[in-house]
Amino acid sequence: MTEGSVTETAAAAGTTVGTGAVEPAQERLRRWRLVLGGDAADGTGCVLSGQDAAMDGALTALYGRGDGGKDRAGRDRSAGLGASAPSVARWLGDIRTYFPSSVVQVMQRDAIDRLGLSALLLEPEMLEAVEADVHLVGTLLSLNKAMPETTKETARAVVRKVVEDLEKRLATRTRATLTGALDRSARINRPRHQDIDWNRTIAANLKHYLPEYRTIVPERLIGYGRASQSVKKEVVLCIDQSGSMAASVVYASVFGAVLASMRSIDTRLVVFDTAVVDLTDQLDDPVDVLFGTQLGGGTDINRALAYCQSQITRPAETVVVLISDLYEGGIRDEMLKRVAAMKASGVQFVTLLALSDEGAPAYDREHAAALAALGAPAFACTPDLFPDIMAAAIEKRPLPIPDTE
Repeated sequence: MTEGSVTETAAAAGTTVGTGAVEPAQERLRRWRLVLGGDAADGTGCVLSGQDAAMDGALTALYGRGDGGKDRAGRDRSAGLGASAPSVARWLGDIRTYFPSSVVQVMQRDAIDRLGLSALLLEPEMLEAVEADVHLVGTLLSLNKAMPETTKETARAVVRKVVEDLEKRLATRTRATLTGALDRSARINRPRHQDIDWNRTIAANLKHYLPEYRTIVPERLIGYGRASQSVKKEVVLCIDQSGSMAASVVYASVFGAVLASMRSIDTRLVVFDTAVVDLTDQLDDPVDVLFGTQLGGGTDINRALAYCQSQITRPAETVVVLISDLYEGGIRDEMLKRVAAMKASGVQFVTLLALSDEGAPAYDREHAAALAALGAPAFACTPDLFPDIMAAAIEKRPLPIPDTE
């Protein structure tokens, strides 16, 4: 975590727990004291007590520096929670007491990254104490193969809670957006009144304008098709499961399950590293999908796209979504040829550098530029934007690419 992020976390702490009515100058010193950590050179001269001191202790355990600074007892201040599970469990309880959920999640991620606490997540009591979020799920999935049987059920419960929360947040809007796009993509010429597409109908009948009546008498009506039980579109989600794509794998699995629940969309979910695994038969439960992934390893996008290409039966009605940072370990030229061939056959090809709230990760800019030249621009996408991206692809209109400037 950067020093700036540490400062933001401490500043958030300063606004979370109040100390009663205080003078503005004193409150500023208090906040600076929490940010700076109380080393001899912090210059505030502010002494903390009560909950402020407890908060400072929780921050020091994680962000304290081992650079010669001393605490009030004259000991070196250094980051550390100790090696024992009980001390970590106490710390996890403390931060949930003193900080809001959003700050707790940041501190948990930093503890895992800075202090190497991943191994402790293999213990059930640790999993029961943590604040679950998408990033924690990614960490658990990366530890899946090393996880003892006594921990797996607890880990699945943690993952299921996050997945269910995501489904509640994303499913309704996704289904509504895509149902509308599917209806609009199926134009009919004998629509019922409520299904008439008036803009297209008027455009198609302008030549039948009657000046004396100042109106158009349409000879041909154009309307939206109504949703039917038949499959209208095929969607292939092709997901890079390298370690840097953990959050994207979580979100894509949830969206895959939502799409699979729509009868008019035939959904296929494929994950890959240097091997390719088709998880389509597990889409009824995104938790099973997630535990079927194996985060980490190399990347062979060409092999993954070759498999996806072999599964396409109706190119003109198919949307392929590649979610990858594009660091290709396979054959680059072959990868690009496959994308070009799919697009030439009528496939709508979408490239997402990430499907997460964090924005664009590090990615291969040369490959991104080559895909853009083929008409498949690569960009990061937030979960909230994903339904609109898919709706545009289904309707074969320009994608609403977010402004990254």
